[in-house]
Amino acid sequence: MIHKLVGFGNALLTFLDRTVKRFPGRITTAFAALILSAGGGALALANLAPDVSDLPVQEVLESVPALPLNLPSDLNVASFNLFRSEVTRSTDTADTLLSRLGVDDPVAAAYLRSNATSRQVLFGRSGRNVTAETSDNNHLLKLSARWSPDENGSFNRLVIEKTASGFLSRIEADALTASTRLASGTIQSSLFAATDEARIPDSIATQLAEIFSGDIDFHRALRKGDRFSVVYETLEGDGEPLRSGRVLSAEFVNNGKTFQAMWFQDPATGSGNASMSASLRPADNRAKGGYYTLDGQSLRRAFLASPMEFSRITSGFKMRFHPILQTMRAHQGVDYGAPQGTPVRSVGDGVVDFAGIQNGYGNVIILKHQNNYKTVYAHLSRINVRKGANVSQGQTIGAVGSSGWATGPHLHFEFRINGIYRDPLTIARQSESVPVAAASRSIFARLAADNRIALAAAASMQQGSIE
Repeated sequence: MIHKLVGFGNALLTFLDRTVKRFPGRITTAFAALILSAGGGALALANLAPDVSDLPVQEVLESVPALPLNLPSDLNVASFNLFRSEVTRSTDTADTLLSRLGVDDPVAAAYLRSNATSRQVLFGRSGRNVTAETSDNNHLLKLSARWSPDENGSFNRLVIEKTASGFLSRIEADALTASTRLASGTIQSSLFAATDEARIPDSIATQLAEIFSGDIDFHRALRKGDRFSVVYETLEGDGEPLRSGRVLSAEFVNNGKTFQAMWFQDPATGSGNASMSASLRPADNRAKGGYYTLDGQSLRRAFLASPMEFSRITSGFKMRFHPILQTMRAHQGVDYGAPQGTPVRSVGDGVVDFAGIQNGYGNVIILKHQNNYKTVYAHLSRINVRKGANVSQGQTIGAVGSSGWATGPHLHFEFRINGIYRDPLTIARQSESVPVAAASRSIFARLAADNRIALAAAASMQQGSIE
């Protein structure tokens, strides 16, 4: 049987060979020969066409007419409006601001230069959100600028609009809306360097330092690799972020130890709506809230850790070479370096025991607190209180200066207990905290559970970016 198949295959190959010679070029890839393998009896197909890569390439060009475009008769495609947004700079003029907004309109520029309201709102001020609406030829149709002037929960809007009689301007007021943002970072050199890297506003970084100042010495105890996560408010107008609100919850891992905090307005002690955005509540209700650990311990201590918002220590509580007297002597307080005029605040509730000029202290304020505690604020440029006045924790009482024996602007701060000098940096961490009232614990527990989830989400954002 195999011999018969082999004979048939040979005859077929002879026929195909003669056909190819007789009709060259007419055998295509669809015409193939059967080859019989004598060893295995298998059949295979052999392509008799030329290799595709050897075939000539021919380019064919055809003109294709465009189809007619049938548009609705009421559709106007000849004109359209453009919208652009920018942020004002302190060096802006009418021409530079309009140029960044893509506006090419000499009439609009002349109006901005001549209109008193526009000059006051837009020029010499940085950070104000501006939106321009222009025609397709870049002429100004409408310009809006937004800013939040204070803490009352509203924002202002300047509107400049083109009318048939020319440009007109008006100022409107509207309510801010609060949105929540999550962020996290790692300390490489300083807190503010890390928050800048994480694009966290400076005001939020300052709050972060304030919240944990009773537990973490941000001047001396930060370590490279320390981590933080924060959930905070951003207050918006017309959908544009205008300023930062309050830190709602935060976590800081310092030298391997974790600290957590959340904002809580205790219904047992305050009358405000606990679910309302904290930054939009009236000031009297805001003052009744505070920060707590997530297990319910208040972070408010009898004394703040610093008489100023986060600042730089230039000299600690120790022996030092006195820059004025040129001798070694004990430095009985802490010096904080800060620009002239920086606000100085009371670290605790108390009564003004002295306010005036006193020897090398220059302009000085001495406050008397409970349990024979006294605090001293020296070298001030301004004194805002009088002897006998009651002051509350965090109240501004003066400003940084260089009066008395001082080589430059700074605040000299002392803490005395029964007349004995104590290191101010240790006092805040030694004062006791107050827990959440028993009647509010169930509400607090629910909010704490929500904040744990939010902080975990904030921390995972950083972990994801690292991976």
